[in-house]
Amino acid sequence: INTWLLSLQNSNTPSYDMMIMFHDFTMTILILITMIILIILISLIPNKLTNRYLLQGHTIELIWTTLPMIILIFIAIPSLKILYLTDEMHNNKMTIKAIGHQWYWKYEYSDFKHIEFDSFMIPSNNLSNNEFRLLDVDNRCVLPFNLPIRIVTTSMDVIHAWTIPSLGIKMDST
Repeated sequence: INTWLLSLQNSNTPSYDMMIMFHDFTMTILILITMIILIILISLIPNKLTNRYLLQGHTIELIWTTLPMIILIFIAIPSLKILYLTDEMHNNKMTIKAIGHQWYWKYEYSDFKHIEFDSFMIPSNNLSNNEFRLLDVDNRCVLPFNLPIRIVTTSMDVIHAWTIPSLGIKMDST
């Protein structure tokens, strides 16, 4: 894991590819808006002229009302598309229940004969050279490849976040 880079993690799913493209799209729009506002503010600093008789500016009011609305629509359409694509439920072949506890996760493979286990974080003093601090656990939840899976998350005490960043999955458990 390259934790020192300022980019997003490499994608392993098409939905996360779409999320990365949406991120780049919205950041481009935000940088463009910021630069336009900065240029306008810098050009207004040396201006000493004022217009005391300017009472109504219907054209500029129309522009600064409709332009943000159009920009928000351009951002909302791909956002909603990605939201509904990631929430799509197919014929799930397997269900995994992830239960968040104070310092560990409990996993239940409910489609099988009562398979459940606890997954604790490995303490920092027990890590080997190829393990990551605060990320590696003693019992990993193994997910099959190319199989639709439903993951149900819940919590026993506080709000927990269950995530697989490279797949673009993040669920909050309450």
